[in-house]
Amino acid sequence: MKNIFNYRFAFLLTTILLVTSCETNFDNPNAANDNQVFSSREGILAATVGMQQIYATSGVRWIIETPAITTREVGITITLQNLIDLEDGGSGLPNFNSNIQGLWATMLRVMKVAEDIENSAPALSLEAGTQSGLLAYAKLFKAMSIGSLAQSYEQVIVQTSNNNDAAFISRMDGFRTAITLLNEAKSIITATAISDEFTNEAILDIEIENTIDAMLARYNLFAGNYEAAITAANNVDLSSTSVFSYDLQNLNPIWARVFLSNANFKPRDNFGLPATFSFDASDGRLSFYLVSLGETNLNGLPIEDLAGFFDVNTESLPVYIPDEMKLIIAEANLRKGSPDMAAATTAINDVLTDTDDVFGINANVASYSGANTVDALLNEVYRNRRAELFLTGMSLEDSRRFDRPQPSGTSMIYTEERNRNFYPYPITERNSNPNTPTDPSI
Repeated sequence: MKNIFNYRFAFLLTTILLVTSCETNFDNPNAANDNQVFSSREGILAATVGMQQIYATSGVRWIIETPAITTREVGITITLQNLIDLEDGGSGLPNFNSNIQGLWATMLRVMKVAEDIENSAPALSLEAGTQSGLLAYAKLFKAMSIGSLAQSYEQVIVQTSNNNDAAFISRMDGFRTAITLLNEAKSIITATAISDEFTNEAILDIEIENTIDAMLARYNLFAGNYEAAITAANNVDLSSTSVFSYDLQNLNPIWARVFLSNANFKPRDNFGLPATFSFDASDGRLSFYLVSLGETNLNGLPIEDLAGFFDVNTESLPVYIPDEMKLIIAEANLRKGSPDMAAATTAINDVLTDTDDVFGINANVASYSGANTVDALLNEVYRNRRAELFLTGMSLEDSRRFDRPQPSGTSMIYTEERNRNFYPYPITERNSNPNTPTDPSI
């Protein structure tokens, strides 16, 4: 990551924030307290850097790894019980699984910091564009945290509570809350442009305007707001990039899980899809993400070696992939009240024939030639989402939304496309928050 003016303080803050899910623990006498962190320009900017670091390291790990195992994007290669439980799946998946707890707790940590930034920034004497940047950034990261939870849990928290009594709402209302936050963030920076001070001292390689529109496109699609999803996707500059950046102190979290020491998992061949979804051997996405291995994991699942954004220890990870916007346009046009198959086919072909993707994810194959029906085109969108958006954390949401076969609830059925619909609520939340809902059966 960039060398920020107060990097050591931001790193300290990150360490402090890893202690608890719903509140910041300041019992350490050598650590800054709430007032010190959020009552000064330096402190609140450092908190913003720390918030991004938590999301980009611990957060991204859980966001990608957890559903990837559940939906067969990857196969485990080590006998760690939390990974065994995830790959086995079924109705008996324990709520003390560390992946389930890690995903939940880390998103709540980010949300708590975002709330503290948003509550504290207006009281500080700051350049107007710095304040607008702080507010918009806090709303963006809170929205992404809520959205990540809503992709994995039936009900979610959208406002943390120091009293451990946070309310739960439906995942669809969670997406709607994220959309509201993103629209508020967009309005803030439209009214007052972000200052150079904020850009130089707090933003880590994220292009905020395009990222807000990309998240609006994503969550409006998930919430069923198809015209809004199309509008937001069209607003994204596909030549622009937003990335989570890493350095030797903050390693690419998926590289660390696959290449550092013993590999925890490896990618499945065919992007983990059943053989009914086939790819042209010349499809550039195969060679971009996968390296042929010809082996199986301990449960007999075919695995490959991993490439793409994950094979270098400090390689950046995209916050979103540009072709996701094209696939959102395609899917939304197919799902809206009056499907527009021509617009959907055009968007699909833009992905299939791509040769100039800014990240180099180029299928570079022939245009779509299948049946001209909504169902056939939706299958094509799903196939391409799995290839384009490989290991981006969206495979579980996609598998449900595209009505892929339901899991049986029986563990160790490795031929199932996904082995859960939603995760149980972590035991840490259940033991502390009386509002925690009943776990989903599957």
